[in-house]
Amino acid sequence: MVIGAAILHAVWNALVKSGADKTLGIAAVVMGQGVFALLALPFAAVPDWACWPWFVASIALHIGYQFFLGTAYRMGDLTQVYPIARGVAPLIVGGVSVTLLGVALEAMELIAIGIIAAGIMSLSLVRQRDGLRNRKAAMMALVTGCFIAGYSLVDGTGARVAGTALGFYAWSTLGNTALYMAIGSAVRPGFMRDLRGMGRVVLIGGGASFIAYAMVVNAFMHAPIALVTALRETSIVFALLIGVAFMGERLDLPKVVSTMLTLIGAGLLRLSKG
Repeated sequence: MVIGAAILHAVWNALVKSGADKTLGIAAVVMGQGVFALLALPFAAVPDWACWPWFVASIALHIGYQFFLGTAYRMGDLTQVYPIARGVAPLIVGGVSVTLLGVALEAMELIAIGIIAAGIMSLSLVRQRDGLRNRKAAMMALVTGCFIAGYSLVDGTGARVAGTALGFYAWSTLGNTALYMAIGSAVRPGFMRDLRGMGRVVLIGGGASFIAYAMVVNAFMHAPIALVTALRETSIVFALLIGVAFMGERLDLPKVVSTMLTLIGAGLLRLSKG
């Protein structure tokens, strides 16, 4: 389930990457998430009211993630920002799970999480040397990674408290979409008008994003959040393959090594569970 979610995650990120306006692309995906959340509500159980603090925290963290990701993309190249943001999240989630939440992880599971994170983040180094001097973009990517870790922990816990993964995620998505559109309209004149030409990203990107993360939230209810988060971030491998096969990106030896590290970590994660 998580690998399937990783593939869908790579698809919507490739759509955003291919667009000229990355911030508007993210906004289109968020709008599409809201559309699919509405379609999912009739099939979702009603969340337990006890989950409301997690519901509010989820909306706030997803908003922070979306805006910081857009800022990072404006400052730096996707191949620098995306690996740092996605690679640091499993380390934070794993560290918090073990030290603060009392989750017991095997030694091989911890090693696998570290290898996956190292493989992902090493992809940020296989680019033009001038990109490595963009410290502001790297800092924004690190902050984005903190938001990813935060909403992963909150959504995993919130879904368990709510008693329904789809119900919790669908309602939090509607809240997130409404707040994001309100903020976007306030800070960017013509925001909603600009989104009218983004129908493909709204439907394909938003749909892929909603389905992908709904699968991840469901997985959070059945496995440790740290392990699900680490495996989910293998999406960057699929994003790399899409970039090479369909977007004309160059595949070189450092990228192959980084990809192999990520896949080795995913393999160890699977072996650690027998």
